[in-house]
Amino acid sequence: MDQSLKFDLDLIHRYDKAGPRYTSYPTALELHEGFGDQEYRQHIAKSNAAGGPLSLYFHIPFCDTVCFYCACNKIVTKNRKHADPYLANLCKEIELQGDLFNKNRVVNQLHWGGGTPTFLSYEQMKILMDKTRQHFQLRDDDLGEYSIEVDPRETNDQTIKQLRELGFNRVSLGLQDFDPAVQKAVNRIQSEEQTFSVLEAARAEGFRSTNIDLIYGLPLQTEESFAITLDKILAVAPDRFSIFNYAHMPARFKTQRQINDVDMPTPEVKLAILQMVGQKLTEAGYVYIGMDHFAKPDDELAVAQREGHLYRNFQGYSTHSDCDLIGFGITSIGRVGDAYIQNVKELDEYDSLISQGILPVFKGVELDEDDKLRRAVITQLICHFELNFAGIEQQFLINFAEYFASELQALVPMQTDGLLVLSNEQIKVLASGRLLIRNICMVFDKYLAQKPQQFSKVI
Repeated sequence: MDQSLKFDLDLIHRYDKAGPRYTSYPTALELHEGFGDQEYRQHIAKSNAAGGPLSLYFHIPFCDTVCFYCACNKIVTKNRKHADPYLANLCKEIELQGDLFNKNRVVNQLHWGGGTPTFLSYEQMKILMDKTRQHFQLRDDDLGEYSIEVDPRETNDQTIKQLRELGFNRVSLGLQDFDPAVQKAVNRIQSEEQTFSVLEAARAEGFRSTNIDLIYGLPLQTEESFAITLDKILAVAPDRFSIFNYAHMPARFKTQRQINDVDMPTPEVKLAILQMVGQKLTEAGYVYIGMDHFAKPDDELAVAQREGHLYRNFQGYSTHSDCDLIGFGITSIGRVGDAYIQNVKELDEYDSLISQGILPVFKGVELDEDDKLRRAVITQLICHFELNFAGIEQQFLINFAEYFASELQALVPMQTDGLLVLSNEQIKVLASGRLLIRNICMVFDKYLAQKPQQFSKVI
C-alpha cells in the first residue's frame, strides 16, 4: 500500500479543528455511571463464550517528579512506599478478574503504562508479573507483545535486564525534547546519555521493538531546536517514533498552569515543526503509520498496516485486533465483548471496592449495532486509510450507500480538496489527507455533534 505523506499547509489550516483521537469508538466521553460491576460481569461471560486471546493493561500511576505538560492520571511522590498498598490492591484485582475469565485464553498482548511503571522496584514488578501469571495464561515463548513505558531517568542497564527477565520484549522511552531550555520549561531534565544508554541496553537484551516518545508544541520549541533533537535520535535509529502534538489545556490540567503562555510556540511554528518531522523521518526511511506514529518498514506495525490487519485501541496502534482488552488499576479502560469499561479514578475508592470484592468499575458503555458498524468504519479508515464498502456490507448486512448517504455527501468537499477519492466501491485517503484522517473519521461519528468540544486540535 501507499504509506507516503504529503504536507499541504493550506489544507491543514482549513481543517485544523478539535476532534477525537479515536482510540475507541464511541469515545470515552460516552462512558456513563449506569454501567457497573454487574454489567461488566455479564460482558465477561459473553466474552468467555466467544473465546479468543486477551490483552492486559496495567496502570501504574506513580511519578517521582511532575512534568508540567502531562495530562495523564498520575500521583507525584518521592516516597516509594506509597506504591505498596496500591500494588496489594492491584494484585487483588488480578485475582478478582482472573477468576472471571476462562483460564485457557492466552494473553497475546500486555502493557504497563502510567505514570511511570519503572517507579516500582524490581521486587514489586516481579510480584505483579508473578501474580498475573498465576491468574492468566501468559505466553512463555516470547511471541506475545509485552510492552512497558519507561522513564530513562529512572532506568539503567540492570533495570532493562530485569524487565527482559520478567517477559517484556518491547519498550517505549519517554523523552519529549533534548533542548535544555525546553526541558527546564516543562520540568523534565533528561540527558542524551541517560536516554541512549537505555536504548542500547534494550537492544543488547533482545527487546524486539524500541520506541521514542517526542512532543512538539512545547514551550520555547523552534523548528531548528526540535530538528537538532530529532537528528540525534535518528542517529541511533529506534524502531518506532511517537511524536505527539502538545495540547495546552491549563483549565483542565493543573500541572500545565506551571507553563508560561508567552513561551508557547505559535501555530505557524508548530506546523513548521510537523512538516520538518515528516520530511526528516520519511527521508530516513520511516513510514507514516498514522496519528503521530512512524515506524521502520520492517516493523510489525508497518507490516500489519500493509497486510491489512492493523488495529487501534486505548494504547494506540496494535497488531492484535482479536484480543479483548482488560484494564487493571485506577482509571484504566478496557474493551470486553461489546462494552468499554473504566475503573474508578481515586485511590480511596479503588481500595474500598477491592476490599469488598467488587470490581472497581466507575463507568462503561454497551455498544449497539450502529456503534459497532461505525467503529468498524472508523477503525478501517484510521488504520489503513481506505475503506471497501463490500466488506462492511457483508459484515453488517447493510447497503453502505443508503446507510451512510449523508456521510458520503459530507465527504464530497473533502474529495474536492484532495483529501480522498470517493467511488461507488470505496473511500481511499490520499497522501494529503493522511494528516487529517481524524477529520475524515469525524464524518462518521454520530456523537460528535451532541457533545461540547472536549478534544485537542487535530494538528
